Amino acid sequence: MAPLKAAEILGVEEIIFVEPQFAMLPDPRYNVTLSLAHGDEGRLLLDEKEDPIALAFHNGDCWVAGSFLCRNPNATLIEQFENINGEIYQEDRAVWAAAVREYYSTSIPTEVPPSIEDLNPKRRGILGNLIEEFWGSGSGETCVDCCCGSGVGSLVLRDLNYTPLSYDNDETLLCRGLKENRLLPEETMWLDAMIASRYFEPVSKGIGIMMGEINCFAQDMWQQIVSELFAVSRETLITVGTEREALLIRDWGADLGRQVTVTENPADPIYDLWVCRSDANEGPADTR
Repeated sequence: MAPLKAAEILGVEEIIFVEPQFAMLPDPRYNVTLSLAHGDEGRLLLDEKEDPIALAFHNGDCWVAGSFLCRNPNATLIEQFENINGEIYQEDRAVWAAAVREYYSTSIPTEVPPSIEDLNPKRRGILGNLIEEFWGSGSGETCVDCCCGSGVGSLVLRDLNYTPLSYDNDETLLCRGLKENRLLPEETMWLDAMIASRYFEPVSKGIGIMMGEINCFAQDMWQQIVSELFAVSRETLITVGTEREALLIRDWGADLGRQVTVTENPADPIYDLWVCRSDANEGPADTR
């Protein structure tokens, strides 16, 4: 059975999204798929600015829905809705986005085997001290957890009173994090970190914990991931295992007009030995 929050927002018992995975939400081909529903009832969901963020049609015994968080509906869909005198609902975009994330992430543990447990029990405290040293405790604001893995960074963000927005492309790690409750479905997205900015608007803070290994074979991939993390976070904290990797991130930030400060972190000589911090409102990078 599908999670209830998205269905509740639309005032129905259960919905099925036409997009089979969260990562497919930007794909305009699913507008065509939704238009084939040919329902006898419709529900259009608007956000606080009265922009459409979802549309559902009653088709036989079920409600079939599409989400417009990452794309726009086409004229055919709107006309189809108007022709059946559908009902209009309204909800804050952030609330609907959390419900959509919940819908897709709740299914991951039922469809994907989890990775092995990879959390060192000491890591929670060490990482918590590191983030608190730079940013202090939060007041509920959203913080991106890029390449979140099985969720230790998200767990620590929650400890410090931030609201994580977590994403990774390894579904087995996401499954482990969801099973251990380090990741929460409404905060979690299974997507490619190289195109993260297609899925949500920039937020105040973002972390990328233990990025790498950034070798010559994977360097282009990691540069794109880091660039996207900079794009979706105004204050950014990245940790890596070597000074060489940290200096690469500093240089990538400079290419984007972001000043990246590199410091050593002897408190964790394995995972987070080098720390890269950047604030979007800082001046041009020091390229020494």
